[in-house]
Amino acid sequence: LSVCGKLCYAIGGAPNQVAGSAAAFFLQIYLLDIAHITPFHASLVLFIGKASGAVTDPVAGFFISKSRWTKIGRLMPWMLACTPFTIVSYFFMWYLPPFVSGRVAWYLTFYCLFQALTTLFQVPYSALTMFLSTDQKDRDSATAYRMTVEVLGTLIGAALQGQIVASAHVSHHCTVNLSVNTTDSWHDTPSFPDPSDPLSHQVIYMIAAGIIGGVYLLGIVILFLGVKEKDDPYALNSDRAIPFCKGLALTMKHGPYVKLTASFLLISTAVQLEQSNFVLFCTHAAGLRNHFQYLVVTILVSAAVSIPFWQKFLQRFGKKCAACGISWMIPFAVMLVTIPNLILAYFVAFVSGLSIAASLLLPWSMLPDVVDNFRLQNPHGKGHETIFYSSYVFFTKISAGIGLGISAAGLEFTGYKPGICKQSSDVILTLKILIGAVPAILILVGLFILLFYPITEESRKETKLALEELR
Repeated sequence: LSVCGKLCYAIGGAPNQVAGSAAAFFLQIYLLDIAHITPFHASLVLFIGKASGAVTDPVAGFFISKSRWTKIGRLMPWMLACTPFTIVSYFFMWYLPPFVSGRVAWYLTFYCLFQALTTLFQVPYSALTMFLSTDQKDRDSATAYRMTVEVLGTLIGAALQGQIVASAHVSHHCTVNLSVNTTDSWHDTPSFPDPSDPLSHQVIYMIAAGIIGGVYLLGIVILFLGVKEKDDPYALNSDRAIPFCKGLALTMKHGPYVKLTASFLLISTAVQLEQSNFVLFCTHAAGLRNHFQYLVVTILVSAAVSIPFWQKFLQRFGKKCAACGISWMIPFAVMLVTIPNLILAYFVAFVSGLSIAASLLLPWSMLPDVVDNFRLQNPHGKGHETIFYSSYVFFTKISAGIGLGISAAGLEFTGYKPGICKQSSDVILTLKILIGAVPAILILVGLFILLFYPITEESRKETKLALEELR
């Protein structure tokens, strides 16, 4: 693979990360403090939206696995077709409708559409890794390029959204006259702009959504022009595509895949909880209301610059060994929860970025090894790649949706109130648990499961030789 081809492939996945990052960091606080829907309804929107995206994964895998080869490939038409609709659904996801009673239904509808459409893009895009090259090093290198650009996309999304909408979440009233506005003063001056103000969140969020929509168009054009999809190089003319249901049953019985998926669905849920609650924690629990956008940027810059380091690390010491880096965020996050301090917050943000980079790179680098291992055990079937990728994304989305739904419901149960400067002690404690204790437990359990993952560097080399012989 040429460097240009790897870059074009990597840039194609960036728009989904730009939009996903903006939603991950800011959608929950937008729903609570701008749209003024209750935490319970926000939890429903987040959970059902994630669940709709997750349900779309196996459906997308089913239809893509039955797709015929075209002049531009089997996967590329799906990515081209869903992009315009994704842009429209994303734009309306951040629009404040003039009515109040139906806002929950509005956000639920467009968030579900956005999640489903991004899935229709993500499943063929991630499976495309297997159709770029037959060489493991080439695929690992392409994955490293992809993860670097996707983390940069996450950085761009959070930075764009954070810088554009920061004025909607910073109040002079809260920073100057905090003692006046407490949890008992629901009708005091709100900490955010009034919805009727034309310069408030409606214009601000529309500008951000329009810019990110433009990023989608640029990414898909570069992907289409710069990447050539290759047909399955191991398949014989006599081979038949594995039926979707049979293939799904086989993947669920494949030991390496089950262990990898179980491990990273817990780890990805921990990262999602950190992302969705970090801005709320900085705003309401750590006294860092005026710094959250810079802390988010610090996390993502750290993640972006450390991807090449992790790629070199896993090449030298192995992928299972590199997984230990995911645990680095745990002690520092606990320190931030117990000792809220500005300098410590930036240090925690930097270390968290290193851990997040490892958690993003490793599953997508290890999944092709699992697919190769499966191919070796089932040499006369084809079309199983999309089944692996779609079901993996399905499980991680379902677990993340459950985690986000429970976290928002926890805020509702402890009495979170939008539009006030100082939340109750119960809400602050809940945010500390969601940032510190819960992710720590999930990461430790996930890493423990990964200890039993059977594919080693030696077995990867054996599989590579066997597949070359098969070809």
